[in-house]
Amino acid sequence: MTTTESVRTLSLNEIGPAERGTRPDEVVIALSPAFGDPFTKTIVDVPHAEVIRQLLAGIEERGGSARVIKVYKTADLAAIAHFGAKLSGSGIAVGVLSRGTTVLHQRDLARLSNLELFPQAPLLDAEVFRMIGANAAQYAQGQSPRPVPTRNDQMARPRWQAKAALLHLKEFDCIDKERNAVEVEPVITKVD
Repeated sequence: MTTTESVRTLSLNEIGPAERGTRPDEVVIALSPAFGDPFTKTIVDVPHAEVIRQLLAGIEERGGSARVIKVYKTADLAAIAHFGAKLSGSGIAVGVLSRGTTVLHQRDLARLSNLELFPQAPLLDAEVFRMIGANAAQYAQGQSPRPVPTRNDQMARPRWQAKAALLHLKEFDCIDKERNAVEVEPVITKVD
């Protein structure tokens, strides 16, 4: 007897230009140029559909509302997250690169400052993405959540450095300096 595992796919349907939100509980999830298309998984093969699903679930579970945007003009995570925070009704955003590197940002912070940084993408799994979403919602509500516990693997950098460099270069190939950020509707489809 063979069993097949369900797979979720992600489509990012463009809604229109990314505008400033007004909801005080809003968290913007700001995605990099290659997130969802052409890449569909993080550096350790966590499907982008699962990343989005978990971030949205964490935000919702903590009483926040979420909006997703895709940024095309840069692949710099700090710039993506800070831009998202400026558009967020609460001033809070989650920035995510296609390889999985993630940051929680706040509008009033300097671009290279942040609330929480998750630089070791190979150590981020579905559970961590859900906790990141939950913390983002709490920050949006003016709370001071306990930082998401992060694992540390001294060998992650040497083990994943070559692949990360290649993914970084491919991400930069997807930059479109002429294209403004857009709001997208994530559509997650379960395929059996």
